[in-house]
Amino acid sequence: MNLCDFAPEYIRAIQPYQPGKPISELVRELGLDEHNVIKLASNENPLGTSPLAREAMINALNQISLYPDGSGFELKAAISQRYSVNTDQIILGNGSNDILDLAARVFLKPGAAAVYSQHAFAVYPLVVQTIGANGISVPARDYGHDLAAMLDAVTPETRIVFIASPNNPTGTLSEVDDLLRFLERVSRDVLVVLDEAYNEYLPEANKRNSISWLKRFPNLIITRTFSKAYGLAGVRVGFGLAHTDVADLMNRVRQPFNVNSIGLAGALAALQDTEFVERSYALNRTGMLHLTDGLRQLGIEYIPSFGNFLSFRVEGDVANTKKVYQSLLQQGVIVRPLGIYEMPQHLRVTIGLESENQKFLKSLERAIGELA
Repeated sequence: MNLCDFAPEYIRAIQPYQPGKPISELVRELGLDEHNVIKLASNENPLGTSPLAREAMINALNQISLYPDGSGFELKAAISQRYSVNTDQIILGNGSNDILDLAARVFLKPGAAAVYSQHAFAVYPLVVQTIGANGISVPARDYGHDLAAMLDAVTPETRIVFIASPNNPTGTLSEVDDLLRFLERVSRDVLVVLDEAYNEYLPEANKRNSISWLKRFPNLIITRTFSKAYGLAGVRVGFGLAHTDVADLMNRVRQPFNVNSIGLAGALAALQDTEFVERSYALNRTGMLHLTDGLRQLGIEYIPSFGNFLSFRVEGDVANTKKVYQSLLQQGVIVRPLGIYEMPQHLRVTIGLESENQKFLKSLERAIGELA
C-alpha cells in the first residue's frame, strides 16, 4: 500500500481551502502589468496597514532572532483592557482561523457533530472534517443564517455550532434578539462559536455588546481578527474570548509561538490606532454606497452586506458567471467566485479605494456587455 493510504479517509477527502488569487499569479498567467491589476478578492483593507502598526512591526525586526512571547502577555493585557475581560479568557491565534481550528480540536472528535449554515465561511466544514467529525449544513434563509433551523439541527452528538455575523461571503447579519434566543435555548454542553471577523465594519445602529454575553453563556466563544479593519492580514493575528475553562483547554492545544513577534507588535499598536479603524470604516461605507449604486444601475442583483465586501449574481447560467469572472481577470480585476459556497452564479467583490471601485464597475459593465 502507498503510505498515504494509511491516512484517515476523512483527511484524504479534504478539498484544501482556496484563497483569493494573488496579483502575482494573475500577472504570471496573463502577462498583465502588475500596476494595472487590482485585487478585490480577499476582503483586505484597501487603506493598507495602520501607520502605528507599521512602525511597531519595523521596530520589532530588531529582535527577530529571538522567539516571540509565547503567552502574548502585552497583547492580552491590551485586549483585556479594551474589552473588559480577564486575560485568562483570551486565546491568541494565527488569525481567527486558528481559533476556529483550536475549538474544533478541543471539542470535536470522530462521531461528534458540528452545525453551521449553508453559504457560511468555508473554514467551518474544513476544520470539522479535519477532526473526522460530522458537519451538518443547515439551509440558509435569504442567504443568511436560519438560527431556528440551526437550533433544530442540534443533536446529542453536537458539540459545536458556528455562527458568523456578519457572514462571509454573503454579508448577512443575524439579529440580536435571534442570537440571544439561540444562546438561551441551545444546550450548555454545546460550544457556540460567534465569528465576528467583520465586527468593526458594523454601523453603530447594528453593533451589539456581544462580549457582555460571555458572563451569561459559559458555552460561548467570540472570535475577532486583526486581518480586516486593522489591515494586518499578512501577519495573521486573531483572538478568541471565552469562559476561562474553555480558554484554558484551547490554550493547552495551541501551538507554542503560534503568533509571531512581528504580528504581536503590529496587533498591539493597531489596537490603539482608533483613528485608522475609523477611517477604514468610513471608506468602507462610502465605497459600499458607490458599488451598490453602480450595481443597481447595471441591473445586477446583490446581497445587502454588513461586511467590507459585496456578493452579486450574474444573470443566466453558471457559464455566464465564469465568463464574467474571466473577463474581469483579463481586465486586471480580481474578484472571488463563490462556487464552493453553493453560490455558483455569484461573485464577491471587496470594497476598495474609490479608483478601484470605479475600475471594477467599468470592467463589470464591459464584462456583462460581452455576454450579449
